[in-house]
Amino acid sequence: MSDSAPPSVAAEPPRRRRARRRLYWVAVALLALGAAVVVWLPDGAPAADGPGARGARGGGAAAPVPVGVATARSGRLDIHLDALGTVVPLAGVTVRSRVDGQLLRVNFTEGQSVRAGTLLAEIDPRPFRVQLEQAKGQLARDQALLANAIADQKRYKILLAQDSIAKQQLDAQDSLVRQYEAALQVDQGAIDAAQLQLDYARITAPIGGRLGLRLVDPGNMIAASDATGIVTITQLEPIAATFAIPEDRAPAVLAKLRAGLSLAVEARDRAGRKLLASGRLLTADNQIDPETGTLKLKAEFPNADGALYPNQFVNVRLHLDTRPDATLIPTAAVGRSQQGAYVWVLDEAGKVAQRPIEPGPEQGDDSSVTSGLAPGERVVIDGLDRLRAGTQVEPVARTQPGGDGGRS
Repeated sequence: MSDSAPPSVAAEPPRRRRARRRLYWVAVALLALGAAVVVWLPDGAPAADGPGARGARGGGAAAPVPVGVATARSGRLDIHLDALGTVVPLAGVTVRSRVDGQLLRVNFTEGQSVRAGTLLAEIDPRPFRVQLEQAKGQLARDQALLANAIADQKRYKILLAQDSIAKQQLDAQDSLVRQYEAALQVDQGAIDAAQLQLDYARITAPIGGRLGLRLVDPGNMIAASDATGIVTITQLEPIAATFAIPEDRAPAVLAKLRAGLSLAVEARDRAGRKLLASGRLLTADNQIDPETGTLKLKAEFPNADGALYPNQFVNVRLHLDTRPDATLIPTAAVGRSQQGAYVWVLDEAGKVAQRPIEPGPEQGDDSSVTSGLAPGERVVIDGLDRLRAGTQVEPVARTQPGGDGGRS
């Protein structure tokens, strides 16, 4: 009988022991994963300790999701187009001399407001008076010559009737009379030109507006060819502003202009808070800028208080239309997806349903709804990403910018 003992567990090879240990830990991991799946709620939220969690595991309803809610209302909607504009004068002139001469005096103050025809400066008029007198003297001389030629013409006609002279002599005298008559016309033109030069020695404002800084001092010789000029005049009342709108909004504006409607325009400061001036749309450019895809518009403002200044940047708001009974909801209530815009509508049971809508123009913190929603229906304004169809919600008070009584 042999003395050898049966092999024991301790004698098991090391490789087999490692394999059995791995199988053990895999089984433990699978059991832990199964336990985690069991305790998860049906809507995918992990269960927590407490009565609510036990109710969910025991088949009770999930806790309502707190959300902000607003009520769709019917109200006035003003449709605006906002753009950045530049203030430009309706007219601007650089006042220059139209004759050459010495500037005797300047009759304006820098920054002064003037009307058209106001005397601004005077040029030495003496050379032009001399030219005027010379032209008048030449006219008197030619008038005397014409009178003598006409007298000779009458005598020649009598002599020709008596057959005392040849007809050729009378024809020559007729030509001389016409020559002196033409000379009188030339003399009168010279007088008018000299008088015009004398008038140009008094420089007046061609338009009304505000004067700029003086560009030349009295005593200097100035010429009609000088590009600098004497002073500039800028018309400030009324004044204009130019701004550009996207080309896809241009048809609506042009249709209003063709119909002869007056569109209101507001000019505000850079921050867009302070109203500087109110006016009307004046005209539109005759082409769309191909580089920016915009149409340039011009608006006119009375500017009686001088709030607008040339080259000033302003925020322009063009009032395009008014809808008195638009359906309005907070902009935060509108969601976007590949299928389009939608809102979460709250029913009487406190459950939500997703509903597609056709959004319209926005006004401040409100959006209009063209179709898909009626006034009086409640919509969710926050927590949209936590909602699913049929989710039970609990309305919670929220503070919204520009809120109204329809929000809760």
